[in-house]
Amino acid sequence: MKHPHHRINAIWIALLAATAITAWLGEHAGAQGLGTGAAVLVLALAAAKGCLIILDYMELHRAPALWRRMLLGWLAAVVLLVLVVTLWPR
Repeated sequence: MKHPHHRINAIWIALLAATAITAWLGEHAGAQGLGTGAAVLVLALAAAKGCLIILDYMELHRAPALWRRMLLGWLAAVVLLVLVVTLWPR
């Protein structure tokens, strides 16, 4: 039987790794010409991190479906709004 903290520790490590990748992209993506692709990747990482936090750290995976839908829907709306603003032609 796995120790109950293994999952939360694995999620914490995944969050740290995603944060490190995001920070690296923020520092180096512009210099390497990865502009739009890097922005999309950063937003995808932010969405994944948000899902992990909402479902596991806030423990909404056990909550009523309405709460999960509301919070995950809010996260999706914010990420999509930022994506649209990022990709909108100037």
